[in-house]
Amino acid sequence: PAQQGQTDYLGAFACTAGTGIDARVKAFEEAHDDYSAIMLKALADRLAEALAEWLHQQVRLHYWGYATDEKLNNEQLIAEAYQGIRPALGYPACPDHSEKQALWELLEVQQSTGIWLTESMAMVPTASVSGLYFSHPQARYFAVGRVGRDQIEEYAGRKGMDLARTERWLAPNLAYEPD
Repeated sequence: PAQQGQTDYLGAFACTAGTGIDARVKAFEEAHDDYSAIMLKALADRLAEALAEWLHQQVRLHYWGYATDEKLNNEQLIAEAYQGIRPALGYPACPDHSEKQALWELLEVQQSTGIWLTESMAMVPTASVSGLYFSHPQARYFAVGRVGRDQIEEYAGRKGMDLARTERWLAPNLAYEPD
């Protein structure tokens, strides 16, 4: 916190293991080899998640260096027994998928990785992961619950987005029926 003279950081990332996968999946599907298509998609998804996990570990151990003594086994990594969190935009802690646009601009994601966003903010290639890094020792995942109209109006105003569009992006979290 600035008032305590302390510096803290927020990190952001986007990574993919899906470059070229769609063409190969399509070839499998055209050859009626559904098993190989499913397995390739699943493998690419797992590799993308593993890359995101590895990048987060590199941040903790080397780039930010706030956990240089960390020695976790695979079970501990899977259980996320490390300091900090890595929430993804569009998931319960950060439910607004439209925030990916800001992340894409900030990191120049499409230019540097080839990952692009659809109108609904899905990532292409689909075997891609993006999100934020928080290093604070007390950082924990949480789900944004139901939000009232006053909260949505305030959020829409801060984003410079009209109310109806904001309601569409956050529809699962609305505690009211939009007009």
